[in-house]
Amino acid sequence: MQGTEFLLRSLVADGVDHLFMMTGGLVDPFLPAFESVPELTPVVAAHEGGAAAMADGYARAGGGVGACLCIGGPGLTNTVTSISAAYTDESPVLLLTGEVENYMQGLGLFQDATAGTYRDTEITRPITIQSYSIPDVRLLHHKYRFAVKSMLDGARRPAHLSIPRDVQTGDLDVLPAPVAPALLNSMTLDQDVAKQLWTMADGATRIAIIVGGGVIADDATNDLISVAEKFALPIATTEHAKGLMPEDHPLALGVFGYAGTPHATAAILESDLDLLIVLGSTLNVRDSMYWSEKLVPKHGLYSVNISAAHIGCHTLPGQEHFVRGHGGAFLRWLREASDSDAATLMKSKAERLSWVDGIRKGPRFYDIENMTSDQKRIHPARMVAECRKAMPRHAVAVVDSGAHRAFAAHYWESYGPREFITASNLGPMGWGIGAGIGAKAARPDQPVVVFSGDGCFRMHGMEVQTSARFGLPVIYCVSNNCALGNVYLRAVGKGAIPERLNEAPDQDFAAFARALGAEGITVEAPDELAPAFAKALELNKTVVIDVKTDRTTKTPVSPYQQGAEAWSYRE
Repeated sequence: MQGTEFLLRSLVADGVDHLFMMTGGLVDPFLPAFESVPELTPVVAAHEGGAAAMADGYARAGGGVGACLCIGGPGLTNTVTSISAAYTDESPVLLLTGEVENYMQGLGLFQDATAGTYRDTEITRPITIQSYSIPDVRLLHHKYRFAVKSMLDGARRPAHLSIPRDVQTGDLDVLPAPVAPALLNSMTLDQDVAKQLWTMADGATRIAIIVGGGVIADDATNDLISVAEKFALPIATTEHAKGLMPEDHPLALGVFGYAGTPHATAAILESDLDLLIVLGSTLNVRDSMYWSEKLVPKHGLYSVNISAAHIGCHTLPGQEHFVRGHGGAFLRWLREASDSDAATLMKSKAERLSWVDGIRKGPRFYDIENMTSDQKRIHPARMVAECRKAMPRHAVAVVDSGAHRAFAAHYWESYGPREFITASNLGPMGWGIGAGIGAKAARPDQPVVVFSGDGCFRMHGMEVQTSARFGLPVIYCVSNNCALGNVYLRAVGKGAIPERLNEAPDQDFAAFARALGAEGITVEAPDELAPAFAKALELNKTVVIDVKTDRTTKTPVSPYQQGAEAWSYRE
């Protein structure tokens, strides 16, 4: 078979059923190959960056590999931001780009971006686990398999393969075979080092767990619930891992850190904690409440991670005990601990339950009255709260970057893994618009709602036509506050020019949606929110809900801001 058909069939073998793409001369040979691979649905985006965001959303929501296809050169450079977001959040996206024939490289062909000109594989090398141009069709199956294995080996990362046209049209005799299944289910743990837990837990009563994004790939929600219930261990998550512990569970503290809950803050920073177990998190600035000095409890930090690179960056020697391994493997090891080992945790179970019950009696949200606010322009907390009430329990929330993300992370409760998706580390504006389409392709039976902002929509709103055109119905909830929210809030009081530069016109995004083949709804009053969300669910098509929100409302991040003000650099 030809190289193009081999690649498409290989994607199907590895569980991929949607390929997000942009057409162009350097990938023309792929187009007829789709006729031979009906199991793979091609989705043509408005922009290569949108296609890459869709592949990222697909990988995050589905738990496997996402894939996108475009030309090299300008097509590849358009994907850089979305691929960077996948890299920083450990999402396995395979970027396939077309290139001029190997024997014509550097001879002046149109859009040649090979080593003979400016070498676009070097552009993606820092943001992928590998970026490789295939010189001969006989290497295609080797390099495809190596790319997929590399993406899933340890920390998950994107990979890039540049496919020259002679490789696309060349013939090879190798049949596609699945690469991913064994890697998707492979988890390790250094159990000898893990046993240090029993020493650290000796005499400890107030013990909590923070679960980070590194545990998402482990599909460990059931194990997490079992461990929490067996030992009465309260569970907080980072924003990235939101939903891995159902947030209405009696032992769920919610998100810790930026836009986190009072429950998580109280348990981890304000309760004289004895021991903190950190699974799959590097405790970056947002996930550590700006590296709060209160984060290290009396018995220290016990960190389980597949990489030690960031362990100890903001703790003193001896404060953080490192265990190499996957968070999911640790949870299963802890769940299956012998009675003699488990006794260390079991003897303080009743006292710990009483402590957690006391914390959960306090309010779950900051500024809870904002969730029912009747103000006009609409308070963003009311927008998120009404959406959560309207959506089914296991609706998927994809959250873009901006002030609306803080409101969504705080006021939206998530009850399952991979059901709250956001580019938490890089935070590119407009990423969520494409990512929501990919999430819907991966979760066709669950409603997908994207929280975005008017600034984000000005960047990548054209992808609404992709959602409408290809029948992947996504509900877009646009917080239209006529400003670049977070930046505007920082600019207030700094002069007329800083404020004006972050203001924006009140544009009609509902009309914009209708022009692109979607449904558009405008919401100007709080009592219009519930009917708008109900209608969007009933229509089962792409809907943009243009919510006129207040740009002056402060985000629910006060504890984080206090942590930032208290922090000072130390060696």
